[in-house]
Amino acid sequence: MTTIQLPSPGAMPDTIEARPASDNYLTHTRGILSWIFTLDHKRIGVMYMWSVLGAFLLGGTFALLLRTELLTPGPTITDSADTYNQWFTLHGAIMVFLVIIPSIPAALGNIILPIMLGAKDVAFPRLNLFSYYLWVTGAVLCVVSLAMGGFDTGWTFYTPYSTTTTAGGVIPVLTAAFVLGFSSIFTGLNFIVTVHKLRPPGMTWFRMPLFLWAIYATAIIQVLATPVLGITLLLLIVERTVNIGIFNPSMGGDPVLYQHFFWFYSHPAVYIMILPAMGIISEIIAINSHRAIFGYRLIAFSSIAIAFFSFIVWGHHMFTSGQSALMNTLFSAISFSVAIPSAVKVFNWIATLYKGSVSLTTPMWYALAFLFLFTIGGLTGLHLATLSTDVHLHDTYFVVAHFHYVMMGSALIGMIGGLHHWWPKIFGRMYDERLGTIACWIIFIGFNVTFFTQFMLGSQGMPRRYYDYQPEFQVYHVISTIGSYIMAVGFTLTAISLFGSLFNGKKAPANPWGGRSLEWQCASPPPFDNFAKAPRVGDCYDFSVVHWDPKLGGYRVDESNDPEVNPAAQGTKAAH
Repeated sequence: MTTIQLPSPGAMPDTIEARPASDNYLTHTRGILSWIFTLDHKRIGVMYMWSVLGAFLLGGTFALLLRTELLTPGPTITDSADTYNQWFTLHGAIMVFLVIIPSIPAALGNIILPIMLGAKDVAFPRLNLFSYYLWVTGAVLCVVSLAMGGFDTGWTFYTPYSTTTTAGGVIPVLTAAFVLGFSSIFTGLNFIVTVHKLRPPGMTWFRMPLFLWAIYATAIIQVLATPVLGITLLLLIVERTVNIGIFNPSMGGDPVLYQHFFWFYSHPAVYIMILPAMGIISEIIAINSHRAIFGYRLIAFSSIAIAFFSFIVWGHHMFTSGQSALMNTLFSAISFSVAIPSAVKVFNWIATLYKGSVSLTTPMWYALAFLFLFTIGGLTGLHLATLSTDVHLHDTYFVVAHFHYVMMGSALIGMIGGLHHWWPKIFGRMYDERLGTIACWIIFIGFNVTFFTQFMLGSQGMPRRYYDYQPEFQVYHVISTIGSYIMAVGFTLTAISLFGSLFNGKKAPANPWGGRSLEWQCASPPPFDNFAKAPRVGDCYDFSVVHWDPKLGGYRVDESNDPEVNPAAQGTKAAH
């Protein structure tokens, strides 16, 4: 069978040689080598997915170890504060660099973005595969650091501790983060070019699904902010190896300079994690409300606005570091401003739900959970952006709770919702809806029991990163630990629901939820070339032409009612 070349500027050809229905990307070629050397964006995305989920299991295990240790004051399951320090460092580093940052852009983005564009692949398939193996290299270096004595610097690698600690695994883990940064940069660059060059005829900027806008804004942050982290980590490695005073004050360095460099990347990195999740929520809410997204352009522009603001608010992490009063005031004001584009999204999502015909599917439950958790995370951020309250709350469990409501309660919940949303498309199998919904509720309850309690801990002065604590804090730690066990049960049920569907799930239709964007026009799982014929670009949020077809067991698009296809249908299109 001849190879089909992608036409310029990247749209699919009008016709593609027909393939057997069973010839999807999973079965097109078999054998492990066909996966190891694949250039297919879908297979690369699936490899990212399994790798990230494996890292999530490891990072979650360290989280349970931390919560179990904090069940009682003093030693519980370890009598070494150094061991505890390594646990929370590993938990943070794994979850941030190996899980949350790549989970949506590199995994789900790789699978879905080209199909949403109606393209055959990303712009640079070989760079895409190289990015994945850079991620694998970074993960391996993390494991090597454990074999070399571990590291206990915290996931932020703050100086001067990271330059003076004798832990043998510091340089390998710094190198791992450096390599992972290149993986993120190359992925972002690939997506920017793909969105610019491979959009099909008819898909203008304001006809793109909002998930593409979110991934595009994320890619800009990845390309512009990540090099700062790379240079910072390289300077840290140089300082440890050749004893040049860059950050170490004993050698004339400035540890606060490290904080500026680190947070100039790491606050934008927060939006690398949360923006793709916001894009997923836009898709889930619109599709499951069967209603056009409210304020499409406002949501699209708010993604770009968040990307812009992310570069100018890093100083709110450093209110207690000795900055001038003027700089603290400016960073505080800008931090309040970043809430505006985030609030635009939340209000528009709620407006979309209003008078919508809501289907409470498992992805929709995750979207609703996201709305609740992200709102709490955002509102508690206002306390930390206020100078007078941040001085009291800085480096307490209040910050831990806020961070987790935004990162885990929002970014990770959004990722899991997206995984459920596109699972039938990716693997061609339907999961158990009832079990998926039960698992979502258990995770939601466990999460709030775990982290809402920590707001109270922090407001009463319990510092974070401490191995031991005063007895009056124990009741809160016990409740928080119980919540972490409840979450573990929920994630276990989620794994049973999803992985079990691969063996006994019903065959998924092409369009199980009633979506209108292009990925729902191809088979489930997608063919090797994504589409059997060039997909028709329409209004991706016009659900008036989408109807349930009992013969298909899914939805179909009745284009006879679409005025863009049939001018005679003008006036029959449902008002949005």
